[in-house]
Amino acid sequence: MLLGTCGVHAEVQEENTQRPYVVRAQPGESLRAALHAATPIAVVGQRFHGYTRWNVRWTFRWWREASGLCAITEVTTRLHTEVQLPELQAASPEQQAAFDRYLRALSGHEQGHVQIGRDAALAIDQGIRQMSAAPDCATLEREANALGHRLLQDHVAREKQYDLRTRHGATQGARLD
Repeated sequence: MLLGTCGVHAEVQEENTQRPYVVRAQPGESLRAALHAATPIAVVGQRFHGYTRWNVRWTFRWWREASGLCAITEVTTRLHTEVQLPELQAASPEQQAAFDRYLRALSGHEQGHVQIGRDAALAIDQGIRQMSAAPDCATLEREANALGHRLLQDHVAREKQYDLRTRHGATQGARLD
């Protein structure tokens, strides 16, 4: 996505990676047990069936104006997301049907995490792009990076609230009975 305002060239570049892991459900085995045994995802001792990591990086250029003020002239923001979800390769028809319903909900929940990463990247990109000129370039650089880190932390907190509010996707249908 390309953005541009006030002569400043800004860009958010997105790279998405999918990392499935294989699940094989034995006849009579609960889908929950098969997923729990197969998942490679463990965070602070807790196992999850799906997980999204995102990372935002930004760079910018500036120009010292004739007045001595320093202004942002270009911003490049990069978002990398990695979504890890199960892939069922062996199951009964009943297990497959339950898995398909579960995976749709789990995938939808993980896409919510991806969207929070996108929102963070866009907020950082636009925030830095719209900064006013500073008295010198060192100040501008310090303020731009502080803004980026502050917006990043706001979105990390938003992501934690998202998981609390949705109970890690359970309220969105990502639960097994």
